[in-house]
Amino acid sequence: MDPDNQTWISEFILLGLSSDWDTQVSLFVLFLVMYLVTVLGNFLIILLIRLDSQLHSPMYFFLTNLSLVDVSYATSIVPQLLVHFLTEHKVIPFLSCAAQLFFSLGLGGVEFVLLAMMAYDRYVAVCDPLRYSAIMHGGLCARLAITSWVSGSINSLMQTAITFQLPMCTNKYIDHISCEILAVIRLACVDTSSNEVAIMVSSIVLLMTPFCLVLLSYIQIISTILKIQSSEGRRKAFQTCASHLTVVALCYGVTIFTYIQPHSGPSILQEKLISVFYAIIMPMLNPVIYSLRNKEVKGAWKKLLGKFSWLTLKLAS
Repeated sequence: MDPDNQTWISEFILLGLSSDWDTQVSLFVLFLVMYLVTVLGNFLIILLIRLDSQLHSPMYFFLTNLSLVDVSYATSIVPQLLVHFLTEHKVIPFLSCAAQLFFSLGLGGVEFVLLAMMAYDRYVAVCDPLRYSAIMHGGLCARLAITSWVSGSINSLMQTAITFQLPMCTNKYIDHISCEILAVIRLACVDTSSNEVAIMVSSIVLLMTPFCLVLLSYIQIISTILKIQSSEGRRKAFQTCASHLTVVALCYGVTIFTYIQPHSGPSILQEKLISVFYAIIMPMLNPVIYSLRNKEVKGAWKKLLGKFSWLTLKLAS
């Protein structure tokens, strides 16, 4: 490529979901409400786990990390998206775009690895319950959580670095709601096959490997549950995994479809909708899933609300 044709891009323009003003205002209201529910729901889950001693176990330690990831991931994308709904020129500076890609990609990787760690926790709880406390001790849980955060961050740092080294020439229009990696790579005016290989490798490491670990864990879990003689015992054993299994099915399914084959992946519109799903819908659903499908969490909510009602009545009297 002729060096004279290269231009330093100081900012990008995000095309977003729609150019119609009425549609953008409606989406602003909808996404704002969903974002506030996401933040409130996840912080309430974290607060509940902190306040209730019965939830001070490895499963809820990982759930606290998952809630932090969900809030952070949504915050890396949604506030900028809301601002752009109400502005005519949807500009994002070069460094802000790079930072957004780093945080969203990193937090996404952390979530997938965390879900694998949570699957291992459920495997030990169901398949080796007598040694659960000895195996899932605090030190191991901390190391597993740190591994999730470090692996996601390292992968994101490498992907962000090689993506923003690509010459963008004069093309600065990103046809997406955020600085998503595939959307940014499409701006490059050079061959990006090496970047696509890097995406494929990171997909295998941070997506397929955790997915295989989750799959193996649940094969063992289901096999163990089927060996339980009583139907009540099988039901209780399955209930310990129901919330996590629901989140895994939603989270892994859409991502595998999106990123495992960049060349034959979904359309740009589908990519945008998938990003909306992960940035807004999934972080909002996780607290709901764990609250509605988890007996211990529901019991903790009832106990906390009961204490709050008693305190309110006492203060009123």
